[in-house]
Amino acid sequence: MRHDHLISARQLSRGDVEAVLDRAAEFDAGERVARDDDLLGLLFFEPSTRTKMSFDTAMKRLGGDTVDMGTVESSSVKKGESLADTVRVVAGYADALVLRHPSEGAAKLASEFVDVPVINAGDGAGQHPTQTLLDLYTIRENAGLDDITVGIMGDLKYGRTVHSLAGALTEFDVRQHFISPESLRLPKNVRYDLHEAGADVREHTELAGVLPELDVLYVTRIQRERFPDENEYRQVAGEYRIDADTLDAARDDLTVMHPLPRVDEIAPDVDETEYATYFDQAHNGVPVRMALLDMMLPGDGGDAR
Repeated sequence: MRHDHLISARQLSRGDVEAVLDRAAEFDAGERVARDDDLLGLLFFEPSTRTKMSFDTAMKRLGGDTVDMGTVESSSVKKGESLADTVRVVAGYADALVLRHPSEGAAKLASEFVDVPVINAGDGAGQHPTQTLLDLYTIRENAGLDDITVGIMGDLKYGRTVHSLAGALTEFDVRQHFISPESLRLPKNVRYDLHEAGADVREHTELAGVLPELDVLYVTRIQRERFPDENEYRQVAGEYRIDADTLDAARDDLTVMHPLPRVDEIAPDVDETEYATYFDQAHNGVPVRMALLDMMLPGDGGDAR
């Protein structure tokens, strides 16, 4: 895989995905490389736990280090510095940048001002391609990536993880079902892209009718911070929730995933079932992001085994 920047999951061919996942499996099995001189710049304009910490961990396990902008409140952004100026400055300190920003299109904009790779760690309700890669790694480890049925449930309108994952799954032999309230259906542009890619988009308002068919159930939270109207959020909050009893109708080998954080859409009693995979999914962010960084950073890491 050779891309200057990773802005959208739509950039990734099946071959790209498989190359990253195969490399991630090597790191997961214990392989290490020496990237002692590499520095990764972390620019997070929105809160993050898993994405930020796993990128930090991934870079350090590769032998490199990170430089962190910190919070918006503690940076020059608070003084009114533009995104373009911020990324130009940090690109002078680092060999690659990881950017999370509340505005859709921010990562693409940032990439136009720097000569180092920019990796999109989430741009508003747009894309989250590295989450997609770790999601695909988790699906491959548990169900395979061909001839499977995946249900994606929850906030499909504002969920950037959904938009990225749904598009990437069209590269594989996957039947997709989308379960959401009418008000949180897939955006028209996402449905159009899926149809153009040859996907058979099946939309539902209830999980019960499709649950027995699923190999994977990907649950997302209702994203309060994306709603322009608090009343709109309250109308759907808590409407889509699963617990252990819900899964009585599921296949024995169902894989339940969630990009996290969860609020109340998956009850704690699901954690104790064989279905729960979301904490392993979060762990997978480290080897997958190690693979991605190793493949995108200039030069080759030396063998550290």
